[in-house]
Amino acid sequence: MTEPLSENTADVIVVGAGPAGSTTAYHLAKAGLDVLLLEKTEFPREKVCGDGLTPRAVKQLVAMGIDISEEAGWLRNKGLRIIGGGVRLQLDWPDLASFPDYGLVRKRDDFDEQLARQAQKAGARLFERCNVGAPILDDRTGRITGVHAKLGEDKREVTFRAPLVVAADGNSTRLSLAMGLHRREDRPMGVAVRTYFTSPRHEDDYLESWLELWDRRGPVDRLLPGYGWIFGMGDGTSNVGLGVLNTSDSFKELDWREVLKAWCASMPEDWGYTPDNMTGPIRGAALPMAFNRQPHYTKGLLLVGDAGGLVNPFNGEGIAYAMESGQLAADVIVQAHARATPAGREMALQRYPRVLKDTYGGYYTLGRAFVKLIGNPKVMQIAAQRGLTHPMLMRFTLKLLANLTDPTGGDAMDRIINGLSKVAPKA
Repeated sequence: MTEPLSENTADVIVVGAGPAGSTTAYHLAKAGLDVLLLEKTEFPREKVCGDGLTPRAVKQLVAMGIDISEEAGWLRNKGLRIIGGGVRLQLDWPDLASFPDYGLVRKRDDFDEQLARQAQKAGARLFERCNVGAPILDDRTGRITGVHAKLGEDKREVTFRAPLVVAADGNSTRLSLAMGLHRREDRPMGVAVRTYFTSPRHEDDYLESWLELWDRRGPVDRLLPGYGWIFGMGDGTSNVGLGVLNTSDSFKELDWREVLKAWCASMPEDWGYTPDNMTGPIRGAALPMAFNRQPHYTKGLLLVGDAGGLVNPFNGEGIAYAMESGQLAADVIVQAHARATPAGREMALQRYPRVLKDTYGGYYTLGRAFVKLIGNPKVMQIAAQRGLTHPMLMRFTLKLLANLTDPTGGDAMDRIINGLSKVAPKA
C-alpha cells in the first residue's frame, strides 16, 4: 500500500459511503491504493430504498466478501411476483452462469454500514460525520486536487488532498455541481416513496411488484404511471412503496405520500398495511436514471452510482449499478495509477466514460424508450393485461427489466436482449 503523506492525504478520495462509494473504496484498497472514504452522516443511518436486491447486486456483495448467509441476517428471495390486469404471476430468477439464482433483502441503515466496514477492513480510511464542501482546484489546470470539509461534532474545518476524487455523493451530488456537471433534463427521473408496516407477510420469499397503481380517491379511478412494491423484510415488517416516473402529466400534481396511503388502504385488511401498524414515517427519494449526469470523468473527478445517474430506467434499481460502477471506476483508477507519466494516467482515466457506455449505454437507451411508453398509463394497463397471460413473454420481460442475461452462451432470450442492447445508440 502507498504510504500516506499525512492523515489527510491519499491516492484517491471517495466522497460518500453509500453502496457506490464503499464499493469503490473497497476495490481500490484491495488493490493497494491509499483511500480516504468521507461520509457526511454517521452509521447506522437511514436511506429511502425498497431494500430488495436482485441477483445483480448479490453478485457484487459476493465479490466484496460480504457474509450473505441467513445467519448473518439476510433474507433470500426466489424471484418476482407480478400482479396486474387481474393476473398474478410468480417468476423465479433465471438460471444463469453469470449471476446467482436468488436475490436478497436487507434494510438500508444496516446494509450501507456493512459495505463501509468491509471497505475499512480492506484498508480504506473512513471518516464519518465529514461534510464535504467545495472542491480544491489547481489554478493552472482546473483539475480537482482535494476537498474542503467540516469534520465531527464541532465541524472542524479540514482539507483532504488527492490527485483523484470520486463523487459518490448521491443524486444531489454537490461535488459534481461544484465542478460544473449539471443534470441532463432529457433523461428520466423517478421518485420512490416507502414506509414499513408490521405484517404477517414479512417472510414472503418473492419480491412483489404491482404493475397497476390506481388512485381511487376521486370520483373517477385513475391509473398512475408507476408501480407498487411489497417486500417482506423477515423481521416482522414489510417494506411497502411505490416508484413513479416523471414522464407523466400527474408526476408534479400529486402528493405521492397520499397516493401511497390510499394504495395501502386498498390492500386486504389481514396484511396489516394500516396506519396503526406503520413503524416509521413515509419517506421519499429521487431516482436519477440513464446517465443523467455526464461526463462521468473530467479533470480528476469520476462519478459513480446516483451521482452519475446510474439507476436502471427499466425497473428503478440503483444498488447493483452503484456497486458495479464503483468496481469499474476502481479498475480504471488502479490501471491509471500504475502509469509512469501524467499523460499516460490521463489516457487511462479517459477510458472510464467509454467503459460505462459500453457496459450500459445501449441498454439504458432501450430503457429510456420503455419509460416514454409506460408514461402513458393506458399503455401500461394494456401491457399488464395482455402480457401477464403469457408466462414465456413475462420471463423474457423479467430478464430484460432486471438486466439478467448471460453475455455469452446464453439462451435465445439472452441473445435477443444482448443484441438489442448492442445495436441501440450508447448515448
